[in-house]
Amino acid sequence: MVRANGAVSLRELARVVQTSEVTVRRDVRALEAEGLLDRRHGGAVLPGGFSREPGYPQKTHLAAAEKSAIADLAASMVEEGDAVVVGAGTTTQELARRLARVPGLTVVTNSLLVAQALAHANRVEVVMTGGTLRGSNYALVGSGAEQSLHGLRVSKAFISGSGLTAERGLSTTNMLSASVDRALVQSAAEVIVLADHTKLGADTMFQTVPTEAITRLVTDEQAAGTDPTARELDALADCGVQISIAPLGAPADTSSAHQQSAPVNAAPRRPAPLPGQRRPAHQLPGRLAELSAPRAR
Repeated sequence: MVRANGAVSLRELARVVQTSEVTVRRDVRALEAEGLLDRRHGGAVLPGGFSREPGYPQKTHLAAAEKSAIADLAASMVEEGDAVVVGAGTTTQELARRLARVPGLTVVTNSLLVAQALAHANRVEVVMTGGTLRGSNYALVGSGAEQSLHGLRVSKAFISGSGLTAERGLSTTNMLSASVDRALVQSAAEVIVLADHTKLGADTMFQTVPTEAITRLVTDEQAAGTDPTARELDALADCGVQISIAPLGAPADTSSAHQQSAPVNAAPRRPAPLPGQRRPAHQLPGRLAELSAPRAR
C-alpha cells in the first residue's frame, strides 16, 4: 500500500489488515528499523525520498530473494572470456558471487563487495578502479575512479541504482556515485540494469543512466504483479528497453554459462543453490512471459 500510494495512514493500515492501530504502530516501527519505510505522524511513507539512502545492512535484507533471482538470470548473460564492468550495490554483489564460476572472465569494478565476492575465483581477473572509499556502500568514487575508466571498453555493464523510471532512467541518491556509474556505463557496448520491483517507479536525485542508454532491464516477477510497476515496465519497453523477468524459483545454471550462452529469457536450470539461498517455487504467469519477450530497440 505504501509503495502504491507513496504514503498511508495508520488508520487505513489497521482497517486493511483488520487489527488495532496500536498493533499497526508497533509493526510500522519494526519496518522502519529495517529500512522498509519511514514513519510520519499518523502514518508511514516510502523511505528515502529523493536524497536519503539506506545503509548497507538495510539493503541486504530488502527484497533479498528477488535480488538472488535477478542475479541468477543476469549471470546467464555472461560468457567465457567476457570483459564486463560491475557497479556497486547489493544486487551486483549477488551477481559477482555467481560470476566467480565463469572462466576467463575479466571484471572491472569500483565495488569492494564485488571484488571480495570474486577474490578467490582463480579463473577470474578482477580490475579495481582507484578513488575514494564511500563507506555507506563500500564503493570507490571520485575523480580517481572516473579517470581510471577512461579508454576502457567492455562488452557489458551491469549496474544498479536507487530508482528506475521510464521518464528519467536509472537514478541514485549520491552525486559521486552517479558520476562513477556514468563512467562505468560509457565503457560498455551493452548496459544491463539490475533492479528489483522496489526500485521501479522510484525517482531519486541524480540521474545515472538515461532510459535511451539502457539496453536491458533484469527485474523480478513481482514487478508485473501490481498496476504501477507493470505500467512502468510497459513504458520502459515502449522506450526500447528489453525486459527480462527473473522468476522466484530455482536459480539458473551459471556454472555452464561459459560453454553456451543461455537465451536471455529461457527458463532457469536447476543446480544446487548457493549457500543460504531461498527457493520459493511457483511458475511464471503468462503476463510476465509476455513482458519477458525481447523487443526491437
